[in-house]
Amino acid sequence: MLQSYAIRRWLRALLSRPLLAGLLGLLLATLIACNPPAPEASPVNPPLRIYWNRGLYPAEDQALQQVVNDWKQQSQTPVELSFLSADDILNQTIIALERGDPPDILFAHRADYTLAPRWAREGKLVELSDLVGAVQEKYSPIALKSAYLYNKKNKKQGYYGVPIEMQAMHVHYWRDLLNQTGLKDTDIPNDWNGFWKFWQQAARQVQNQTSYKNIYGLGLPLSTKASDTYFLFEQILEAYNIHPVDPQGHLRLSEPAVRQSVITAMKWLSQFYRDQDVPPDAVNWVDSDNNLDFLNRNSLMTVNPSLSIPASQQDDRLLYLEQLATRELPNKPDGTPMNYLVSVKQALVFEAGKNHQAAKDFLSYLTQPERLSAYGQAALGRSVPAIPAALKQPFWQDTTDPHIAVALRQFSQRPNRAFYNLLNPAYSQVQAENIWGQALHAILVEGQTAEVAVDAAIARIQQIFAEWDQG
Repeated sequence: MLQSYAIRRWLRALLSRPLLAGLLGLLLATLIACNPPAPEASPVNPPLRIYWNRGLYPAEDQALQQVVNDWKQQSQTPVELSFLSADDILNQTIIALERGDPPDILFAHRADYTLAPRWAREGKLVELSDLVGAVQEKYSPIALKSAYLYNKKNKKQGYYGVPIEMQAMHVHYWRDLLNQTGLKDTDIPNDWNGFWKFWQQAARQVQNQTSYKNIYGLGLPLSTKASDTYFLFEQILEAYNIHPVDPQGHLRLSEPAVRQSVITAMKWLSQFYRDQDVPPDAVNWVDSDNNLDFLNRNSLMTVNPSLSIPASQQDDRLLYLEQLATRELPNKPDGTPMNYLVSVKQALVFEAGKNHQAAKDFLSYLTQPERLSAYGQAALGRSVPAIPAALKQPFWQDTTDPHIAVALRQFSQRPNRAFYNLLNPAYSQVQAENIWGQALHAILVEGQTAEVAVDAAIARIQQIFAEWDQG
């Protein structure tokens, strides 16, 4: 105690002397100058994390990477961009969601009619009405409908996706093989029954009159593994005016007339396989296999929900412009024009992501017409941009292109509609499980009757709807 008191007296005495006080102050200033306080850390923007479906062509990914680089430089926001295959991207996203660390943005080719409706319903997606709704006049009407989903948590509908591109079913065939047998484009009937019978008969003529002795007439996907199978059968149901879901979103498959119509459509499609007009391995195809089968000239025609087949052949101008042809589906069996199912590919933003505003800013930047057009061109026109203004570029307006011109006509001049998951999001699980592909497998591989296979499919769909109603 005495020692402490003595020290304090000594310091007071020392500081009372001007010279010593000045020297002490100088010493303290020198110490501070040599050891300045650490500056406050400047805030760093968290990285924008993007999962993007890998394109079919390198230029497609390069174009998206360029958009990312340009936006990153402009916004000074770091970006982590991951390209994932169509088979992996949804699985990786599910895993990321389960561990609470999803990407900020997801663009997956199969999400719009499989998982996006479920995620919106469960409140896992950010509502993007401030981004999409504010400029909805720039989007195609079908694109807007497809992005308008229901959120059960807040019991509201809203825009939960940013439309990027659209796809519909196209018909591709080998014009040069038809010509070798004396057949022309104008010989292809546009009535439903005549159209399909034409390919059965034309294949036999090609077998007899050319070197393609083993060619099949119809390269139709009939497997559980291909999402194209689901797309095809849903389009067939539309052709026959079979509506499993009513406008209010209620399931109609228990109605005897609807059930019988589905059985009839399933028998109609299965018969082509039984008549050996379809390659035998079509029951095992994945999505790319009908492309490969057709390009190897193993089938005279095929159907595909994008222009990926002709797009892959653009470097061979003779093949692209003359030998390979694209056309629309025929009229419905009742003679009316085909109503095309449209799949709208959308970018999603997750609630559990860490950078909502940056995600919105980037998507706003990407969906400027000139950028969206450039991205579509880099994809060689495989899909059609969801913003009509993007189609004003010469690439899309080239009427001499025998494939893109057909696709644009389908989107702009033909009736179209979205998938049934917009009427009831439970229907998205019908696609996720490929219920129609399972029914075809039961008929063609397991030998079940169409009645038994369809009843099993209906039972599973009813179970799905009941589970969603309870969830």
